[in-house]
This record gives sequence, C-alpha cells and structure tokens, in this order.
Amino acid sequence: MDDAPEFADFAAERIDALFRYAYMLTGNPHDAADLVQEAMIRLRGSWPRVRHKHNPESYVRTTITRLHISVWRRRRREQLAWEVPDQPQPVAEPPPDLWDELAKLPKRQRAVLVLRYYEDRSDAEIAEILGISPGTVRSQASRALGKLRETVTPLRSLW
Repeated sequence: MDDAPEFADFAAERIDALFRYAYMLTGNPHDAADLVQEAMIRLRGSWPRVRHKHNPESYVRTTITRLHISVWRRRRREQLAWEVPDQPQPVAEPPPDLWDELAKLPKRQRAVLVLRYYEDRSDAEIAEILGISPGTVRSQASRALGKLRETVTPLRSLW
C-alpha cells in the first residue's frame, strides 16, 4: 500500500508548527529548518509504523528535541576564531528582550523552558525527552527562570 499521500498530507499540515517548535529550541531559523528536515526524513522512514501506533506529531517533536540535544552535546563550548581582533569591538547594549535573553541561556535550560511553557509538558515528560531526571528538570527550570528574572524587565502596570 502506498502511504506517500498520507505522509505528504501530514507534512503539509504540520510543517509550520514543527518549524516554530524547532525555532523555539534553537533560536535560529536555519538550525530549526535543518532539525525539521532531518526529523521529517526520519519520520518518512518510520511512517508505516508510526502512523497507526503513535501520534506522528509527537514522534516528530521528540525527534526534533533529541536531534537538538545531540547537536549541542557534540559542539564544543568554546568558539575558535581565525584571527584575533586588534581592537575590542564596541557592543551596543540593546534593551533586554525576552527572546534575546532566552537565546543566551544554556541549551539545556532553554530546552527545559520551551518544553515546559511552550509545549506544556510535565516534568516527567521533559525528563524522558531530555534523558535527565525530573529533579534535574526542576533545577534547570529554576536556574533558567532566575536568570531571566535578573535580566528581563517586567512590564510596568499602567494604573
């Protein structure tokens, strides 16, 4: 049985939501597109099994999250430059914005916040997706929220 039309329909319907999810994880549209593309390739290979037994969108979101985690685990923490600048470059200090500050968080903390508040996942689900304990999920969320509280100015009441 040819299941390509079913897969194409699913992909056409959900690709935008999956891209938004990946963008929230990565903070970069190019990395998000790469994650979604790789996850959809993997889903296509598993489509006959996944379409009947599992929720395909949940499968893809979990795949995106795991791919994202594997990428940042492999990356080195320091970024090497080809040339050392002669003079320090002046850095303009824009007013802190939630998205900018979210992008500055360590990748695991950002992943925990996205899964908790954007995906509305429980601590147990987040722990399973990220491969960490529920206690680590709570501590990472607490640290991330503490950092955001220090840098993001709340909206002032107009009354």
